[in-house]
Amino acid sequence: MEKIKTRQWDSAEHLKTETDMAEYFEACLLEGGDDPAFLAHALGVIARARGMAQLARDTGISREGLYKALSEDGNPSFATIIKVIRALGLELHAAPSHA
Repeated sequence: MEKIKTRQWDSAEHLKTETDMAEYFEACLLEGGDDPAFLAHALGVIARARGMAQLARDTGISREGLYKALSEDGNPSFATIIKVIRALGLELHAAPSHA
């Protein structure tokens, strides 16, 4: 039996429009909104899709700092998260919980 070759999935390669990015982030908020590391990683995916160098210029945070903060092991401050969200052209909204 022949082995099947697979390729690692990278969501950033499939986020082409601002709408794609906003819907991806919205889905991540719904799926893992209580996990800060998950949300930071989701922002990192969007940042890679947009361009990390431009995001670094827009936020005043180094590319290396962004990669570290928005990695799966990153622990960015809330201020960094807000800067990144705004620089990516996204908004954070609140709604009543239906839990």
